[in-house]
Amino acid sequence: MTYFRKILQFAVPYKKYAVLNIVCNIFYAIFSTLSFIALIPVIQVLFDKTKRVSEKPLWDGLAGIKDYAVNHFNYYVTQKVNEDEVAALVFICGIVVLLFFLKNMFGYLSSFFLTFLRNGVLRDVRDAMYKKIIALPVAYFSEKKKGDTISRITADVNEVQTSFLSILELIVREPLTILFTIIAMLMMSAKLTLFVFVFLPVSGFIISLIGKQLKKQSNLAQEENGHFLSIVEETLSSLKIIKGFNAEDKFYKKFQESTNRLNGILNSLVNRQNMASPTSEFLGIFVIVIILWFGGNMVLIEGSLDAATFIAFLGLAYNILTPAKQISKASYSVKKGNAAAERILAVLETPISIKDQPDAIDKKEFENEISIENINFSYEEEKVLKNFSIKVPKGKTVALVGQSGSGKSTIANLITRFYDVQDGSIKLDGTDIRNIKKASLRNLLGLVTQDSILFNDTIRNNVALGKDNATDEEIIDALKVANAWEFVKELPNKLDTNIGDSGNKLSGGQKQRLSIARAVLKNPPVMILDEATSALDTESEKLVQKALENMMKNRTSVIIAHRLSTIQDADNIVVMQRGEIVEQGKHQELLEKKGTYHKLVEMQSFA
Repeated sequence: MTYFRKILQFAVPYKKYAVLNIVCNIFYAIFSTLSFIALIPVIQVLFDKTKRVSEKPLWDGLAGIKDYAVNHFNYYVTQKVNEDEVAALVFICGIVVLLFFLKNMFGYLSSFFLTFLRNGVLRDVRDAMYKKIIALPVAYFSEKKKGDTISRITADVNEVQTSFLSILELIVREPLTILFTIIAMLMMSAKLTLFVFVFLPVSGFIISLIGKQLKKQSNLAQEENGHFLSIVEETLSSLKIIKGFNAEDKFYKKFQESTNRLNGILNSLVNRQNMASPTSEFLGIFVIVIILWFGGNMVLIEGSLDAATFIAFLGLAYNILTPAKQISKASYSVKKGNAAAERILAVLETPISIKDQPDAIDKKEFENEISIENINFSYEEEKVLKNFSIKVPKGKTVALVGQSGSGKSTIANLITRFYDVQDGSIKLDGTDIRNIKKASLRNLLGLVTQDSILFNDTIRNNVALGKDNATDEEIIDALKVANAWEFVKELPNKLDTNIGDSGNKLSGGQKQRLSIARAVLKNPPVMILDEATSALDTESEKLVQKALENMMKNRTSVIIAHRLSTIQDADNIVVMQRGEIVEQGKHQELLEKKGTYHKLVEMQSFA
């Protein structure tokens, strides 16, 4: 229950609904008990004339309040019976109907108020999950399956919501119903009530045996649910490759294996859960039969209990069965919910390794230079950068070149603080970027990645992602700089054209030009281009390269390049190999050295 208690903290803003729910549940439990107690005077007065009261009872203090209330009611009914037996019957039936109406009305109101609380908690947990997901560093998701994360924010949160409803009934309505019923039973016959309670611990023990493995199986089901969602996500994002390599059957088999495992887990889980209701009902009826035998002796042989009270006692005993059964089902549901809450809290309580320092500054301008000093960096055990140092003066363009795996893209990830450096430092105008607020640091940076990351939205919303309230004129100007307006203006809805999932309605070159337009509109002082032209065809590359050159005039730029033809005018070209700098200088200088850069140029020229 530890995890569930933490989830219940989300209910604090909705405590007024919880209070109203509790109040309604108290009245529900009271009227549920009274509706059975009302049967006693009915039977006594109508069918046993010796119980009729002809004299109005007198108040004898609090000690005799029970007898006073019963006799007063019997006296009133007796008067009605003496006047008109049919009218008395209608009056008594009206009381029973009223009590059941009030019971059900408060039952509805308790559920009504609980709905606001339950759905509010559902929304707030989802919001907290999403907020945490976008706050977590990129490194966290490199180790996680997307499907598992999706499962936690959907299926697990739904499971917690369902269990949340169950636990509120578990701790309020049903226990109160049982409590008031037991009090009424004790007032009728303490001996018979105590006899009944000899059997309840045995029933509880049998029911608890059923649910011991429920949390474990529920956890397995939720993990497998995340696994098959990951397969679906991979399939949808890689459909061309799957079809191109005729791998449909292979992926179907992989998916079928996952759903078969989930089917086996759920069969065991649901069957165990379904066993709770019939088991508790059978045990309850067993207790009722015991009451019939023992109570029957008290009525027929001992004469210590009258028939009317015994009939009402049986009704009350049966009245315990429904809430007891609900508690049994709720306890199973809570165990499942606790497993789901554990998976949710695993995300919510994950420490954020990349966060603002308490004294971090809000930097508005870029003034002098970016300084990368003696950096060492590893992904797990693989060392990617070794004692790496460069300076990027304001207004200059620095290009990083080298073979794949040489650490070029890692530099971009470190400057933008997607990852934090492990040794050394990166400074902006002499201030370590770890001492600058992330939001203000990223406001100074524009990013165009190798993969054109676009969203299933309009061209307008994709381009204006980094600038709120951008005008159409500003967006069109940015598209023109990126040489994208020429194709956008030909689209049916121009800026309002939806580009599909990941921009798949556009060609690779068009997608990349929109990515560049997005960075142009943001207009940051520092631009980071991570192989920004690698996805373009030759014609598009020339168009975009010209646009990039115009955009980078008097702007600080860090270019990670695979095509060396795109960085010939860079102020400094840094040649990397296995995380280290092997050469640096201008294009012509490096060619004259006949070193690594010269070999790379020759290889690309030959290609």
